[in-house]
Amino acid sequence: MNFEHFLTRADDQTLQDLLGAKVLRLLRALDPKGFTQGRQRAMLLEQSKAQTLLSTKAARNELLQLLRPAEAASLCRVLGLEDESPFVALAAANFTTAKVAGLLEFFELPPLIEERPTAKPSQTIVRPDHALFAHQDRAARDCIRMLSKDGRRVLLHMPTGAGKTRTAMHIIADQLRREPDKAVVWLAHSEELCEQAATEFERAWRNLGSRQLTVHRFWGQRDLRLEDLSGDFVVAGLGKMSAAVKRSLKFVGGLGAKTGLVVMDEAHQAIAPTYQLILDALVDSFPGTGLLGLSATPGRTWNDVESDEALADFFGRKKVTLHVEGYNNPVDYLIAEGYLARTTFRPLEIPSSTQLSAKDRAKLEVDLEIPQEVLERLALDEVRNLSILAEIESMAKRHRKVIVFATTVEHSDLLAYVLRSRGLWAKSVTGSTESGERQLALEMFKDDATEPRVICNFGVLTTGFDAPKTSAAVIARPTASLVLYSQMVGRATRGVRAGGNAEAEIVTVVDSGLPGFGNVSEAFHNWEDVWGKK
Repeated sequence: MNFEHFLTRADDQTLQDLLGAKVLRLLRALDPKGFTQGRQRAMLLEQSKAQTLLSTKAARNELLQLLRPAEAASLCRVLGLEDESPFVALAAANFTTAKVAGLLEFFELPPLIEERPTAKPSQTIVRPDHALFAHQDRAARDCIRMLSKDGRRVLLHMPTGAGKTRTAMHIIADQLRREPDKAVVWLAHSEELCEQAATEFERAWRNLGSRQLTVHRFWGQRDLRLEDLSGDFVVAGLGKMSAAVKRSLKFVGGLGAKTGLVVMDEAHQAIAPTYQLILDALVDSFPGTGLLGLSATPGRTWNDVESDEALADFFGRKKVTLHVEGYNNPVDYLIAEGYLARTTFRPLEIPSSTQLSAKDRAKLEVDLEIPQEVLERLALDEVRNLSILAEIESMAKRHRKVIVFATTVEHSDLLAYVLRSRGLWAKSVTGSTESGERQLALEMFKDDATEPRVICNFGVLTTGFDAPKTSAAVIARPTASLVLYSQMVGRATRGVRAGGNAEAEIVTVVDSGLPGFGNVSEAFHNWEDVWGKK
């Protein structure tokens, strides 16, 4: 029997009894004419579930009186009651859970779901959505403490793959919560790094934030209106900021006046003359503004102590690094815990007729970069290229994602073209690659494809490239910069707990007569003596 149809038998008095006198008086006072019998029935069904009415004794008895004798007898049989006097039997029945279930079935209603209150345990575990690992949390707290002291400068030194950016976002969120009227400005040197920072902040603030704010993108063709800026997050390209400083110190000073913290990504560049001018304008003129530097390698060089001393002085010799009990080197801890991949470093030694002249060596000592004409000669060395191509093809049999750091732009294009001609998926990405084409190539490289994929590049993927599943790298770009070398290594050494791999393989092309390096653990401690001086 359909319950809604059955309810049409109820007269005014029954409906009023079911609704309750107090409710009726208020409703009639509010709408004397509109409170019809039909409206009463609708309200009864809206406000009280049919199951609830039939499981409550007083309401149930009212409703069962609306049954016809044959229906009452039929219901008694369903419920296992004597049916000689069905209305008497129904009124006297003890409606157990089983009988209520039978009654609901009789009226074509779904069973009553009992909501049993569950007692909360004495302890519950709450997991945050944007958590830090223990080593990251310690580093963040140490940085926040140092930024609160006089000078308000600190460099956060964490190996590539250890989560510097995520750790920095917690420091930034703390700053924005403490000084809600002051902006945080993030400085980075490439568009890829800028967009990565903006995207990561948006993700972090959704979980760590205390209010709505605006993310301002200030690089490329984008502009920044100071009048729109309050306690927001600004990501600025260093090239854009450099042009702004040259055009109007007033603009940069106005930005500095609204800023509570400046973050310098890849902070080993901080004392380069162009970038130092930006930091002077944003930070030095405002004693209350903090400066947080981020780097996997807290020095500019590996052999220029004077330059490294200047960088240490710039940050007040305040550096936060990873200290883990039981480990002499934080990299060893990160590998053991799965944050970094266990990496095999292997040289690819190539006899070369290319030698550095006295002039080349003098230039190398100053710039830490191999002269361009030397790189161009290496890029054309056929024996060298055949060795590199053979190594890449061999690695593609063991790895699904291989990144190649080529010697020049033309070298990157050449390697990718030859690899494609030999049946491998390979793309070249350089500073000359059109923006849309570059983005598409990188997205395709990061796809979860079953075939091996190789991305060749020159000058654009050393930093800011996030493809954690990359497990192999060929470093065919000679450099005297330990900073640059460790950045290239870091593109392929993410561990399982950081979304990467258990193992990685790094092949470094060693050209006779040109500089090269060992492994990232040595790189991490290269500048400790400089920063330790007081």
